[in-house]
Amino acid sequence: MIRRPPRSTPKPSSAASDVYKRQLLTNVFYEIKKMKEGVVNDRIYTVEHPLIQHKLTLMRRKDQSTAVFRQLLREISTLLAYEVTRDLPLTLVKIDTPMEEMQAPVLSGKKLCFVSILRAGNGLLDGMLDLMPSARVGHVGLYRDPKSLEAVEYYFKVPNDISERLTIVVDPMLATANSVIAAIDRIKQAGATNIKFVCLLASPEGIEFLHTAHPDVESYTASIDDRLDEHGYILPGLGDAGDRIYGTK
Repeated sequence: MIRRPPRSTPKPSSAASDVYKRQLLTNVFYEIKKMKEGVVNDRIYTVEHPLIQHKLTLMRRKDQSTAVFRQLLREISTLLAYEVTRDLPLTLVKIDTPMEEMQAPVLSGKKLCFVSILRAGNGLLDGMLDLMPSARVGHVGLYRDPKSLEAVEYYFKVPNDISERLTIVVDPMLATANSVIAAIDRIKQAGATNIKFVCLLASPEGIEFLHTAHPDVESYTASIDDRLDEHGYILPGLGDAGDRIYGTK
């Protein structure tokens, strides 16, 4: 289930004043709930599917093995891909079933493009490609300077026609947002205009920074955690996603 903002409600006639008051209270409750959860922009969606939440809890455990961690991330990424692509455009084509001819829906337009922020982004990319194996793939190589926490680029390669495709940027962690902002900056420079971002965990600070820099980008996450520590790690989090995916620490 995805939490989405409620639709705005026009002011009703006096005959419906009680309904209107209840709607106002609902809206106020929603805004308070957003603030408690650190949601600062209506373009961030939390995917609350029970399977995702269960698998995420297993991933958070500090004694989880590398193999199981990697497999769980792949499974969650497939479920996240289902949500982020639910509004893909369709068109009708004529086909023959074993019984008769029919008009059936298929995806319309050019295939979408996944862009992985290296290296941890590949952990999400694999599961999404399981669901959409014909998608195009790009990569942005960035590392975070341990002192400044700023993103430093070392690699960039995306499809030449990325401007004609929906682009889904993937990185497990939205912490300081420096790497994600830098990656989206470069992707926009390459011509992309229709961009979504998918992560496993997000911090309230990262959400605010990302959507201040790129208010047009929708973001999807499995969890909005509490805060960042002094080193820029998400708390309670799950540690360094790249190290846990590849067993390098």
